[in-house]
Amino acid sequence: MLLLLLAGCATAQPQSNPFFQVDQGLETHGRKTWFDHLFDADPGHASFKIADDYQERPPRKIAVLPFVDKGTGSYLINKIPVKTRDGKALNEWSWTHANRVRRALAGELGTREFTILPLLMVDAVLANRGIIDANKLNAVPPEELGRWLDADSVVYGELLSYEAYYGFLISAWEISSRVRMVSTIDGHEIFSCTDHRFSTGFNPAIDPLDMVINSVASMIKLRDVELVRTEYEVGREIVIRLPLAHRNISEFQTAAKEKTPNLEVSSNRGTKNIEAFSLWNWETDPGQKESAYGSQSSYRCNNQDSSQDCGEDEGREGR
Repeated sequence: MLLLLLAGCATAQPQSNPFFQVDQGLETHGRKTWFDHLFDADPGHASFKIADDYQERPPRKIAVLPFVDKGTGSYLINKIPVKTRDGKALNEWSWTHANRVRRALAGELGTREFTILPLLMVDAVLANRGIIDANKLNAVPPEELGRWLDADSVVYGELLSYEAYYGFLISAWEISSRVRMVSTIDGHEIFSCTDHRFSTGFNPAIDPLDMVINSVASMIKLRDVELVRTEYEVGREIVIRLPLAHRNISEFQTAAKEKTPNLEVSSNRGTKNIEAFSLWNWETDPGQKESAYGSQSSYRCNNQDSSQDCGEDEGREGR
């Protein structure tokens, strides 16, 4: 009997799971619920606006321009500079803070149905043209930037706040950013969003000893890894409000078919999987098409957190 079991284990082959299946949880993955807010306090909010012709003229090739730091560039706790910086150090940290949020936004855009230019390439092109600060960047028309970068859209960004708060039993990181996506074809605004995020830690206590311990725990909340999470939360909360560009998906599919005209699938199972996939399943599952990032109409509401259903405020148009 033991030999038979060993023989069976030796001959068993691991199953090769097929690609291009139907993604699950697209309508809920990454969206905060009341339960998330209960255990992960985040009183942040976002306001945004989308062009009426977004679906007819979606952005395809996007260049995320350097973000402008509207803050002080210093390390602030409760609005008080903890580290005083000036001159070169202040400029470097101001650039660092803004560029962190810029990378978070570009990374989130890179997961979507757009082509994102590498940030280092964008910076190199601008530097070679002498665009070394916000004033010079804003003086260049979007159409000219599009020719320099070979992009049909550019993203302007501003870092509004980048600071920490500490009150013994409670602590928080606050990051706020404003972005504008502008067409380089005619200069019209495609999308704009202002997002405010608080990554908050609260450790209630009654006993004096617990207060001391929890005060230390609240201070630990201000470590660098929590700051990074808040930065990426800002990028995620902004990009999740961009409706799915169905036209881009259709063009990606057509381009893929044109580049592989002789591609043949040997088995019916493989053919079925590819047809069912249809590039993220948007064609085969209309319900998920609208629910993954929200319909265009449902995303026109302002001042809504991602955990809320914007469609309810728009007469339930989007759901």
